[in-house]
Amino acid sequence: MPQPAQIDPFHAIGISTLAHKLKAQGASIIHMEFGQPSTGAPQAAIAVAHEMLDADRGGYWESAPLRARIARHYLETYGVTVAPERIILTCGASPALVLALASVFNPGDRIALARPGYVAYRNTLKALHMEPVEIACGPESRFQLTAAHLAALDPPPQGVIVASPANPTGTIIEAAELEAIAKVCRERGIRIVSDEIYHGLSYVGPARSMLEFEPDTLVVNSFSKYFSMVGWRLGWLLAPQRDLNRARAYVGNLFLTAPSLSQHVGLAAMDEREELDGNVEVYRANRDLLLAALPKLGLTQIAPPDGAFYIYADIGHLTQDSLEFCKDLLRDTGVATAPGLDFDPVEGGHFIRLSFAVSTPEVEEAIGRLIPWFAARAGSGSPQSPD
Repeated sequence: MPQPAQIDPFHAIGISTLAHKLKAQGASIIHMEFGQPSTGAPQAAIAVAHEMLDADRGGYWESAPLRARIARHYLETYGVTVAPERIILTCGASPALVLALASVFNPGDRIALARPGYVAYRNTLKALHMEPVEIACGPESRFQLTAAHLAALDPPPQGVIVASPANPTGTIIEAAELEAIAKVCRERGIRIVSDEIYHGLSYVGPARSMLEFEPDTLVVNSFSKYFSMVGWRLGWLLAPQRDLNRARAYVGNLFLTAPSLSQHVGLAAMDEREELDGNVEVYRANRDLLLAALPKLGLTQIAPPDGAFYIYADIGHLTQDSLEFCKDLLRDTGVATAPGLDFDPVEGGHFIRLSFAVSTPEVEEAIGRLIPWFAARAGSGSPQSPD
């Protein structure tokens, strides 16, 4: 009889738990461990929520206006026409990923993904009894999968997960490479799952959707990042027509529907671009501050943060145990970060990820705490907690 899948813990959650414990004890904590915007949903969307609390009883429901608005977004943003019925609303991107994988692939299927990559890709595949085929991606490919990587796999996997902008690196795959990946996948019969939850958060020009190059792509997206709606638990899967009936059967049985209140709020949020783009400018300023400060921390080996709100930095000159390093850093400075082990079980012992999705004053305060701590660590001293 098959045994339950063994998956690794999400270490950043443990770091966050420790951070909250220290905060309860009176410590000043700066949360840079999660990719979680410090802002809330747009004000106009919040106003709609208040109205709907009185007007809508709530229930099992999928908003046709929201699906139509998302379909319009694909036309306006990427020049791609999609039928609204292909959009399946979910309780965030995580169920959308489960839905994409479970409704298209079979237990035992091999799914390629970049290493480093988001921890839940590897663990979700294992939980579904699929085989993660992790491809080591380093600075030479900007920590991203390439068409050459996929062409070299023998035998070809049944699927691939692509993320641009990526977590933990923030790197973006350029249009020509996305097109090349799509071509290799068509030739080799590899189905594509494209995680596009960080679209809208780019500092080097807009990210392109894999849907522009491969119409058969399963696209995962969410209201959590650009739309600052983490707690509302709202996302979507854009499924190809041929997979739609099966995907809808899965979502109905596994997840029912997304929260009705969140769907009302999400529809309103989609037209609040001025406020949301203002958030992106805050992240841009935070990114610039951290990039300027990194040499003072002795962190010179980083992935280029093109988008999202992360910096993935090599700390190999200081440690090979990023988990204990992050715990020490948190206890001594109050700055919570994510260990690279979450994103890369092989090389992640000498990387950390910092999220700059916090306020600019928090970034400035964090830098002030980090510089002396890293200097002391590099000098083999015992870094002291700030006054």
